[in-house]
Amino acid sequence: MLFNQISFAFIVYCTLFSWAFASDDADETRSTLSDQQSVAVTIYNGNLALVKDQRKVSLKNGLNSLALRDVSAQMRPETALLRSISHSGSFVTLEQNFDFDLLTPAKLLEKYVGKNVLVVKTHPTTGVESSEQASVLSAVNGVVIKIGNRIEIGIPGRIVYADVPVNLRDRPTLVTKLNNKTAAEQTLELSYLTGGLDWKADYVAELSPKEDSLDLSGWVTLTNTSGATYKNAKLQLVAGDVNRVQQGMPVFAQAMRMDAMVAEAAAPMAEESLLEYHLYTLDRPTTIAENQTKQVALLSASGVPARKELLLRGADYYYSSSYGDLGQKMKVSVFVEFDNKEASKLGMPLPKGIMRVYKKDSQGNAQFVGEDHIDHTPKNETVRLKLGEAFDVTADKKQTDFKILPRPSKGNSAFESAFESAFEIVLKNAKKERVTVTVQEPIPADWHIINESHTSIKASSNTAMWKIDIPAEGKATLTYRVQVTY
Repeated sequence: MLFNQISFAFIVYCTLFSWAFASDDADETRSTLSDQQSVAVTIYNGNLALVKDQRKVSLKNGLNSLALRDVSAQMRPETALLRSISHSGSFVTLEQNFDFDLLTPAKLLEKYVGKNVLVVKTHPTTGVESSEQASVLSAVNGVVIKIGNRIEIGIPGRIVYADVPVNLRDRPTLVTKLNNKTAAEQTLELSYLTGGLDWKADYVAELSPKEDSLDLSGWVTLTNTSGATYKNAKLQLVAGDVNRVQQGMPVFAQAMRMDAMVAEAAAPMAEESLLEYHLYTLDRPTTIAENQTKQVALLSASGVPARKELLLRGADYYYSSSYGDLGQKMKVSVFVEFDNKEASKLGMPLPKGIMRVYKKDSQGNAQFVGEDHIDHTPKNETVRLKLGEAFDVTADKKQTDFKILPRPSKGNSAFESAFESAFEIVLKNAKKERVTVTVQEPIPADWHIINESHTSIKASSNTAMWKIDIPAEGKATLTYRVQVTY
């Protein structure tokens, strides 16, 4: 009998208090993912995406309150645009409200400050439940409630709420007020910009045994922390640096932890130009789940001609002073480059990302040999990767002579200084095969080489370059003398 009385009191209580909230949303039309017909997601570099969400919704004549659930929690509401695809111009949007205050026990209690709740207690011996009406006075740093004439801190039992407040949603929701003139089921499209969606390109290259070609595969890594799932989405990616106005933006949701990785093998993505950017389109729908990192194939090419270069690069500071010894066992950098051309079995604009290079050892196991970042690389450009420093190829470098030359007797000699210096670079090769090292010297001001042991190339206005062959387990010596005028 007591339990029936409590149940009846609870039903009456819930009915009374549901009226208070029902007045706001009794006529609200709610649209969920079950109404979704299609969704398209275009993701840009830099944590930005454009979402186009199409749903079938029945609207009545006159004023409508339409709640579109399961939108991105990081939506930029000022960019939201709702239109009818099936009945163009059938309604006018009067107001939009983005409810991103999500339902949690703490939030629900906070919304009931100043309102009444039921506190249900269970007798520890009999198990019989009893209830009391209480008023929530505060929900800051704990709970303060008033039961009858007493004030209690903390929750003395189980709190029962009459309803969920209309502005507290279990999912991010965009609520629109519409004036509609066509009472029918319509296909609506909601488009908006959102944060929480990002992508990057990653590449894997495997060098051939002779290091003269490579097999290349590219992957797009998608990250979704937007607070929504995009089922069977049409996915497009924009590569390029799109200008965005920098301003303070409210944070609609905290970034959530990425704890899933899905890799999907596929044909390369289709590519096209878009203004001054490049657009990549996946050839099939894909689901981008909430809190997920996903990989899709971008490109694949095999037998791409490649070139390896061992490079020793100097500095310009030691051409105007006496320095003597410039370094022992200096590191020689290792570079690999290839051409992004159709003739090289590529010819597709490459989005910026990290390219990781592998090479098989004597037992056929692929080993990591270095990585480098590439910028957006157009078609017909060269990709150049620094893989690291050579172990078996080193250099000893010293300045063998330095003198200050007298100023010329004619001309603007007060503003001229001239120097002459000589250098010796001993290149050592501990490998069992011959190697070629490129020596680059950035020489400042007006310069010319007086004599040299190997023929140089003037690579640019301030760079001299030599190609030095070093025999297996041997060494080679480069000497040169140069005059510099400032």
